[in-house]
Parts: sequence; structure tokens; C-alpha cells
Amino acid sequence: MSHVRIAYDTFQKTAPAAQAALLAMGKTADESGLDKEIVELTKLRVSQINNCAFCLQIHLNVSRKYGIAQEKLDLVATWQEAGIFSERECAALAWAEALTQLAGHSVSDAAYDSVRKHFSESEIVFLSTSIATINAWNRLGAAFRFAPPIPRKLVADKAA
Repeated sequence: MSHVRIAYDTFQKTAPAAQAALLAMGKTADESGLDKEIVELTKLRVSQINNCAFCLQIHLNVSRKYGIAQEKLDLVATWQEAGIFSERECAALAWAEALTQLAGHSVSDAAYDSVRKHFSESEIVFLSTSIATINAWNRLGAAFRFAPPIPRKLVADKAA
């Protein structure tokens, strides 16, 4: 079992400017008018790829608050095979994977052409900014092993 290396609260207190910068970067994407369901689905997928339990739990909580279908939350890891995601959602998820899995190669023209079929240039800028931001958060969360915020229901069930 892994243990927390640096608590999220400690990160906040130690590097408030870094936290503020990441929050501000995320806020620009969140306020761009881009579909919040697509943004959250991409954040979930990126957090799965990067093994960041902290961010995964946060964005599951946010996704539930937005009313994203449970089936989509359950199947986002296998979105290509699930058959329940729209073409636009699939394009966003493919773009998220392309921007996240960069080791040893660059983002292909084919990947860009694919996302361009479903998103305007402005939307791609903000979608990419959102993906870059969650990748940065994931790297911090995974490095320091931030403890995932446990939903209140689970805390209550655990106490019972």
C-alpha cells in the first residue's frame, strides 16, 4: 500500500503561487464555454493514464455533480470499445490520450486532424489547455501521492 509523501495541504502552504497558477490555468479552460462534460471526461481519462488517484477522485466527484451518466464514468477507461460516447467525446478523449502519452514521439498530424473535425481552433486551444493542466496536476499528485478526497458517503459507510 502506498503512503502519502507530501499532503495536498502541505503543497498548498509550501507553494501557493504554483497552486494559484495551476488553478488559474484550469479556470481559463473551464470558463471558455467548452462543454463541461467533455472537459471532465478528458480529465478522468488523463488521470487514469497517469495513475493519479487524487485527481481521479476529484474529477469523479465533479462529474457526478454535473450529472454525467454513471455509465460514461464507468467506461471512460475503455471509451473506444464502449459504444456510448459521441463522436465529439471520442475525438476529445483521443486528443487527451495523444497529449498525455508523449514519451518517445510527438503528437501526430492525424491526431490533430481528427480533433479538428469536431472542435473549432479556439475549442482545441482550451481543450488542450485543460489537458495540459490536468497532466501537471497529475504529476504533482502522483509524485507526492496526495490522498484522494474520500466522498462523504464512503466516510459514513466506513464509520458505520
